[in-house]
Amino acid sequence: MNRKKATLLLADGTVFYGTLVGKDGTNGGEICFNTGMTGYQEIYTDPSYTGQIIVNTTPHIGNYGTIDTEVESAHPLIAGIVVSHFSDVHSRIDATKSLQAYLEEHGVTGIADVDTRKLVRHLRSKGAMNAIISSEYDNLEDLQAELDKVPSMAGLELSSKVSTKEPYFFGDENAEVKVACIDYGIKLNILRNLADRGVYCKVFPAKTSVAEMEKWAPNAYFLSNGPGDPAVMDYAVETTKELLELNKPLFGICLGHQLLARACGVGTYKMHHGHRGLNHPIKNVKTGKSEITSQNHGFNITKEDISANPNVEITHVHLNDGTIAGIKHTSKPAFSVQYHPESSPGPHDSRYLFDEFLALINN
Repeated sequence: MNRKKATLLLADGTVFYGTLVGKDGTNGGEICFNTGMTGYQEIYTDPSYTGQIIVNTTPHIGNYGTIDTEVESAHPLIAGIVVSHFSDVHSRIDATKSLQAYLEEHGVTGIADVDTRKLVRHLRSKGAMNAIISSEYDNLEDLQAELDKVPSMAGLELSSKVSTKEPYFFGDENAEVKVACIDYGIKLNILRNLADRGVYCKVFPAKTSVAEMEKWAPNAYFLSNGPGDPAVMDYAVETTKELLELNKPLFGICLGHQLLARACGVGTYKMHHGHRGLNHPIKNVKTGKSEITSQNHGFNITKEDISANPNVEITHVHLNDGTIAGIKHTSKPAFSVQYHPESSPGPHDSRYLFDEFLALINN
């Protein structure tokens, strides 16, 4: 297939040339890479990737098409994709459409025929940065002018923009356990994992007050994953502090983990290039066992703050770089992890965390 030419320009001036995939156009965001070998549709629809350009390290993308059930939200919120080889044909018999048709339908602009190995090595060295993909601009000065308009991810509040506008329910309404889930960019498979364990979920908008959620009389609360910088989410930190005072079980994933940390007086910081992929090794310091995990985050909690904080205990550590991957409150029924135990896409090693949450509720 003959594709239109496209250009990828990074904030440090590095340029890659390739061919257009998805929608004809121009779009920018923070560029980052995901090492997952499968699950591109789940990655593209993960709300935590809002405003980011995804570099897939797997060389073949699009080869199994797309299917309506393999989504983590209603539609992709990514700023674009960068791939090596883009497949114009797909072979999965139950696929509903090609990836090209899916990207066009949802307005996602991407670039293919890029040396993604070279690009990823560059990002690992220089760190995550803004970038822009275009099939419209031939002049790099004009493209740079468009790139200059893209906001930095540091200091960006995005969760309230992707959160549900109205509360909704998920699961069996006759279930004995009710969990209030605060939607900062929640993934669908988190709700599935809770519902599969006999939980009736009510999903609330990001800025819902604790008083409003308490009217539903939930047994416990869940803080979801989501995009953006937790350091500018004072509203969510205050909500988390109020939830801790209720002494009800509280579980946080990814952004929810960072919000719990900040509510306990532990700071957060922007990582050099983040953790994104399906093969990250985590050690559970309580059991001594390791698990392979799915991760997607560009911010983390500050390790040094925990050593001086009597209210927070480390439960999980990333074995590649020693960053904190899980914590629990020492006197409240609250815990969180920096990775994705719902594993969509990814391995199932960490789904026991949902069981621990239920055990905490039923205790």
